[in-house]
Amino acid sequence: MSDTFPDIPLKKPVPDKYGDPMETLTTQLMNASKAGDEAAFDQLVLKLSDRAYGVATNLVGSKEDARDLCQEAFMKTWRARTTFRDGDPFLPWFHRILRNTCFSFLRKRGRIKRSSLSAGQNDDGDATDWDLIDDNPGPSAGPERDETKTLFWEAMQRLSARDREILVLRQFQDLSYREISHALGVPEGTVMSRLYHARRRLREFLEPHLDGALSDFKDESEQ
Repeated sequence: MSDTFPDIPLKKPVPDKYGDPMETLTTQLMNASKAGDEAAFDQLVLKLSDRAYGVATNLVGSKEDARDLCQEAFMKTWRARTTFRDGDPFLPWFHRILRNTCFSFLRKRGRIKRSSLSAGQNDDGDATDWDLIDDNPGPSAGPERDETKTLFWEAMQRLSARDREILVLRQFQDLSYREISHALGVPEGTVMSRLYHARRRLREFLEPHLDGALSDFKDESEQ
């Protein structure tokens, strides 16, 4: 089983998405892996490593940490392979492993806390959410970043983990509502609601600074 992952450029869409062909293939590979086929699992890792790396990097804001967390998530997937239920799609199951691995990393380092929203309910009726406590400027950090990128990542850090996750999947991974629904294991209506409110909150943080640069984060109904 391979222990190395490629250094994938950030924010660049990749050909495969969380759609039916990808879902079918990865589920088949996972079923073979469940039976102990390590070669099938190696193929699964190669198929998902670029997308997993992109999601993890945008969630935790660090390329190096993202590489480690992707490897940890794939190892957890291999160790838990016998618990994967026949007939279930693989991608939502894997995304939960990756997401929980990233959130656990953030919690252990004091960079995430239970959101005040969790005392009641979120916009989509779910009672669990997390706030990020993080001064890490995000994966675009470096001397080449401009003021717009800096402000954007500062605003992303102020969003809850749920908001940040769905924006990553939609804006950076370029997934459709249906694909996000599959990845998160929630109805498309819930995806639309979460995305609408996440965009609204991000725009509220950014509008005082970037008045004319927020068209990509408008809800489709506003465009």
